[in-house]
Amino acid sequence: MNQTKPGVDHIRELLASRLPIFIWVSFTYVAAVVMQLIIEPRILSSIVFSGIFAIHVLLYWNSYRWGPKYFWLYFMIQGVLIYFCAILMPEAYQPVLVGLLPALIAQSLGVSTRLRRIIFVFLISIVVFLYSELTVGDLKELATFLPIFSLMLIIVLAYGILFYHQVHERIRIQNFLKDLQEAHRKVEELTLSNERQRMARDLHDTLAQGVAGLIMQLEAINVHMTKGNWDRAQSIVNQSMKQARITLADARRAIDNLRLGSASEVNFKESILDEVQHFIDATGIHVSTDLRPNKSLSRLVMEHSLLIVKESLTNIAKHAQASMVWITVTNEDNSFMMKIRDNGVGFNPDVIGKDAGHYGLLGIQERARLMGGEMNVLSDSKGTIITVKIPLIEGD
Repeated sequence: MNQTKPGVDHIRELLASRLPIFIWVSFTYVAAVVMQLIIEPRILSSIVFSGIFAIHVLLYWNSYRWGPKYFWLYFMIQGVLIYFCAILMPEAYQPVLVGLLPALIAQSLGVSTRLRRIIFVFLISIVVFLYSELTVGDLKELATFLPIFSLMLIIVLAYGILFYHQVHERIRIQNFLKDLQEAHRKVEELTLSNERQRMARDLHDTLAQGVAGLIMQLEAINVHMTKGNWDRAQSIVNQSMKQARITLADARRAIDNLRLGSASEVNFKESILDEVQHFIDATGIHVSTDLRPNKSLSRLVMEHSLLIVKESLTNIAKHAQASMVWITVTNEDNSFMMKIRDNGVGFNPDVIGKDAGHYGLLGIQERARLMGGEMNVLSDSKGTIITVKIPLIEGD
């Protein structure tokens, strides 16, 4: 199964939080600059403020690299940068503190789950807030601004907790789905492997036992011929011929079934051409093929694909009344594509799986699903097109 390291999931959570934080601090920057320029333009201070703010944002953007590893240093540097941003904009320090300090505390929730670390960041933020307020403003402004800051802190923290919880759950579900998909894939391959082993046993039993019986009969014939018992020898020869035909028929059936179960050991293109030739010999319908599977396919994909081709040709022979069939196999955009088209009478695709006794197309649909792909059917009075698209992953 897929085993994702906790550290990897943690990094994915921090990466998911980058864009919301970037948008939030961008609004903070615009609000602070506009407010400062309107009240008292300070070009030099604004330039320095922009530089420090850029460093602050750069640290945010790379928090997944430095935050978990250098937690204490990272948040102390961020607190110092916020303080300088506030005092450089004396007429707009309020939006700087309201915008950046709550975001800093919310980010600590994503970087670490340890309570003492979160409390540490909270204390840094309070110190920066009070020190900035007393540096730029006064106690009267502090009394007015503190409730606003507290309310914003509550709102941002609540959003941060909800956001990281949702991200964590989404990543957990994604990992679970990957594990489930991998397990399903392994179960399918194990099932096919067991089926091949069963067919190998059947082949061994039919062919080996049949040949062993023939050897015994030949030995008996040899004995009777040596003794001059020609009538008895002739009788055993007739029995041997009958037994040989039975053994040959059983062996052919077993080989045909085993051949599908051993698709990884035969050429996929040749296997399709063999199915096409059997179809032509049986029906006389002309088949045009365009087979370009330019990537190696997994055993699972080849086995199901061969069965899909076989079932499609069987359906055409039984129901389509076609005079021409086109089979295309290609790879497009990391997907394996099969298209089987005929010029027959067509049918209503809405009845797939609903018509009792007719489950061929439903079986194709299920095989496509088992490979992680999908099947589409287009049909009208001019013919039918069956398209199977399977995404290729590493190992296919």
